[in-house]
Amino acid sequence: MKLHELKPAEGSRKARKRVGRGIGSGHGKTATKGHKGQNARSGGGVRLGFEGGQTPLFRRLPKRGFTNIHRKEFAAVNLEKLNRFEDGTEVTPELLIETGVVKSEKAGIKILAKGNVEKKLTVKAHKFSAAAKEAIEAAGGKTEVI
Repeated sequence: MKLHELKPAEGSRKARKRVGRGIGSGHGKTATKGHKGQNARSGGGVRLGFEGGQTPLFRRLPKRGFTNIHRKEFAAVNLEKLNRFEDGTEVTPELLIETGVVKSEKAGIKILAKGNVEKKLTVKAHKFSAAAKEAIEAAGGKTEVI
């Protein structure tokens, strides 16, 4: 096969429908809108969520709670993930991102106590759970809040 022999698959290319372009096109006069009615009119149609006068779904459902716009999302890191580092390593958010433990820092990094840590590490993070702090220090490591 050569470049000049290439052609699209059969039926994959379709001519677009040109409406309102004269009687000979087959889509002239009413321009595929039918006769009269709400959808035939200029600016016609119903708004988003309209259900023909029936109470719309968004009004039938109860409204609950609110979204706190000041909420800070922390990237969670479990203790078991810290075992990949050598003894005496200083674990920082940059190192965690670099090694692929977390994808992005978000508002910060929080160390959680799932699993156990066997290495003596200095861990720097934005937050620690009480149990995680205890476990790191029990293994001979240090914790530092940034």
